[in-house]
Amino acid sequence: MEQSHFTTAVLIFAVTYGAIISEKINRTAVALFGAVLMLVMQVMNQHDVLEHVDFNTIGLLIGMMIMVNVMKRSGVFEYLAIKAAKISKGNPWRILVLFSIITAVFSALLDNVTTILLIAPVTLVITDTLGVNPVPFLVPEILAANIGGTATLIGDPPNIMIGSSVGLGFMDFVVNLAPVVLVIFTITLFLIKIMYKDTFHNAKSHEELVKNLDEKRTIKDHRLLKKSIFVMIITVIGFVIHEHVGLESATVALFGGALLLLISKLDPEEILLEVEWPTIFFFVALFILVGALEKVGLIDSLAKVMLNFTKGDLFFTCILVLWVSAIASAFLDNIPFVATMIPLIKSIGAISTMDISVLWWALALGACLGGNGSLVGASANVIVSGMLKKHGNEISFVEYLKVGFPMMIVSVVISTGYLIVFYL
Repeated sequence: MEQSHFTTAVLIFAVTYGAIISEKINRTAVALFGAVLMLVMQVMNQHDVLEHVDFNTIGLLIGMMIMVNVMKRSGVFEYLAIKAAKISKGNPWRILVLFSIITAVFSALLDNVTTILLIAPVTLVITDTLGVNPVPFLVPEILAANIGGTATLIGDPPNIMIGSSVGLGFMDFVVNLAPVVLVIFTITLFLIKIMYKDTFHNAKSHEELVKNLDEKRTIKDHRLLKKSIFVMIITVIGFVIHEHVGLESATVALFGGALLLLISKLDPEEILLEVEWPTIFFFVALFILVGALEKVGLIDSLAKVMLNFTKGDLFFTCILVLWVSAIASAFLDNIPFVATMIPLIKSIGAISTMDISVLWWALALGACLGGNGSLVGASANVIVSGMLKKHGNEISFVEYLKVGFPMMIVSVVISTGYLIVFYL
């Protein structure tokens, strides 16, 4: 019976994962079907499901999505973007740098997908106003979103999953990852200038065109803006101290979301409709699928294989986790990959004497930065690609690969040096 469950679980997981990678079928639909199939085929029961679904990750995502959906109604994101364009006096290179900084900072404080959804449309308005090609502006924003998101617990879904599963707090991520992220971001901007040198070398400043944009008109609701800033400050403080006061990160995010929903006096139905429920259900399904592999013992077997390969050497294991995560995340969705890797690393810790704490930073850096490697590597990339297509400025897979993949390799090389010097 156990052997048949093992075969069934592996088969369902492999077919589901293959369908997700192919992108021929909606990923949420196929993941949910695969998860329910695990129940129908009795690989798991409903009690097992409750044990394996990480409700901290789910709660954190929902809380942040509610907050952002309320905040964006104030017009604060459009205000910041137009203000940045004015500060740069219409100089395209300065606009790119400022927009990339805004994207990186917001990706660290909100999350990279939400940030791209808010910043990319405003970027298109600015590039249309200036009459310039939006691609050299939006590609650096994709890179900035994925790099900025790497710095904090809430910036990128893989970090949320790692933090929640291992009990790492907001400040753990900031202390361990923010320094190297700052270096990677600075070097990325420098390389972008070299890669797009022709675009910015001949670009004229459009100070007059930018002057005509009125950022004050973008603020639709001043009272909502004040309330949003107040709740955002409380939430960030909550993330910084949540471990010390015994609260889960999801509790902080849900408190922020619920408080802003209450004091904003907006229609909750309208706000909740805009929560990305397909993403939430995709996470739930993934936890069930990977939980089934754990239950039938496959994850433990893979951990033993990996330990045999690295001979239990921490240095080799860490570098392997970093580079495999980065290359895999460039071409596969990093969320299902990380969902599979978390129990694998836990198993390595359980069956060896290795101190696996550094492996979590290797996984986070590899999975988040690896997302920059190709157009399908992370959700932010797919969103921008879709927006450009609608706008009539398509970017091909190969065109993006020429910029994104070398940038990703550079960032992972820097991460390798960082892990060797400070942890290994």
